[in-house]
Amino acid sequence: MRIKSLVLAFTALMAFSIPAFSASPRLDLLGNPAPAAAATRTIVITPETRWVNVEGGEVIRFIVGDKSFGWDFYVGSTVTSFDLQLVAPPGVLNRRVMAYVSPDPRYIGRD
Repeated sequence: MRIKSLVLAFTALMAFSIPAFSASPRLDLLGNPAPAAAATRTIVITPETRWVNVEGGEVIRFIVGDKSFGWDFYVGSTVTSFDLQLVAPPGVLNRRVMAYVSPDPRYIGRD
């Protein structure tokens, strides 16, 4: 009976810990910082901006007020969205803005 209780408790703990592990993706899968000169597109983030749509492989310059940063969305194949706060330099973005990443067209439909 005691073993059954331990197995049940262990299973419950594992089930509750799964969301914690999946909450934040590995930063190395989210792309890389990029110089503003390398950007192919600029997105202005206003106080009303809640999300941005980008394409895998794009280099974007984000303007937030009087600050900016560049990001290369060379992301892992499992990454479809993430919070830009995870990659923005400290003090640039002080709220949640989701980046929704569509697949890189260079790798779609290849065998």
